[in-house]
Amino acid sequence: MVASVPTPSPLRGVLHREKEMNRIIQDYRHTYLFYILATIIPWSFWALAAYISHSPDYAYAEELASLSAFVGLLSPTLVAFCLIYRNKRLMSDVLQRTINLRAGKPVYWLLTLLLMPASILLAQLVSLLFGYPPSQFAFSESYSFTSGVFPVWFILVAAPIIEELAWHSYGTDCLCKRFTLITASLIFALYWGVWHIPLSLINDYYHSNLVEGGWIHGANFLVSLFPFVIIMNWLYYKTGRSILSAIIFHVTAGYFNEIFATHPDSKVIQTGLLVMLATFIVLKEKRLFFVRFFREPEAPGEQIKNTPILEQFAAQYLSQNIAQMKRGKPLNRFWHSSSGASRSWGNIANCCDLPLP
Repeated sequence: MVASVPTPSPLRGVLHREKEMNRIIQDYRHTYLFYILATIIPWSFWALAAYISHSPDYAYAEELASLSAFVGLLSPTLVAFCLIYRNKRLMSDVLQRTINLRAGKPVYWLLTLLLMPASILLAQLVSLLFGYPPSQFAFSESYSFTSGVFPVWFILVAAPIIEELAWHSYGTDCLCKRFTLITASLIFALYWGVWHIPLSLINDYYHSNLVEGGWIHGANFLVSLFPFVIIMNWLYYKTGRSILSAIIFHVTAGYFNEIFATHPDSKVIQTGLLVMLATFIVLKEKRLFFVRFFREPEAPGEQIKNTPILEQFAAQYLSQNIAQMKRGKPLNRFWHSSSGASRSWGNIANCCDLPLP
């Protein structure tokens, strides 16, 4: 084993931040309560909206149906707020993650903004090889669904904002507290698909039109959630758990899938492209996806264990000292794994997307 040495002062700050993040994540502990309430309450309001939308008097009660559907959409965010607002540490964490644009490399913010528009355009381009018309690249003259009294463009922007203020303020972290990122992502994608099902009962809403369009397109929506969530969570952690990045990614996904005259089959191709991209990301970022980020607080005197988050912080500090390091030189004085084995700069750089010195 490598002999224990005093931890340098800057790295002690890194460890302190990682321990503080662990303490914050432990406060996201009401997983079952959050997801039960975030399901029952919206489903109740959406059941009312669905009933009204199919009633003979719908023309006179459209406002009530629209309001009921919107309150259902808003309710998971209200549940998250109720679980957060009394905890000052959680409130500070959520506010900081909502407005912080400095976390993460610019490339990840660029991917957040452009990845989904690029995927639908590439899917339409691929569809041309199968005989689909190039007219798909024209802007659509109308939207593929209605949203009651609310303008469709408003729902396309408001719905992702409202949802992500629930899913990535509380929902994702309370799952990652218990599971690895890949497990948490798959669980949430399955849950999210089921969560949307009652919306298919509301007349002429997006999800009901998907069902009427055939089982392939309905199933495609459910399948697409899995790569979508994996990629979104990857960007979420690469931008420092930024709620804003999740909002931007979600908004661009919904909006750019509506503004073009996209053939429904092109969206199936898009799902295939996203599956390939998500698979590549998971294989490239195995440690990020398959090692638990967070753990229960260590006992007094227990040695700090490696986590991807800890390595991310350590690498950010160490990257400032690249000029002082030689390629492949063990960082015995800076870094020790829980087993005592030293880690080279190359290992940390590979984990955290940092260049080798």
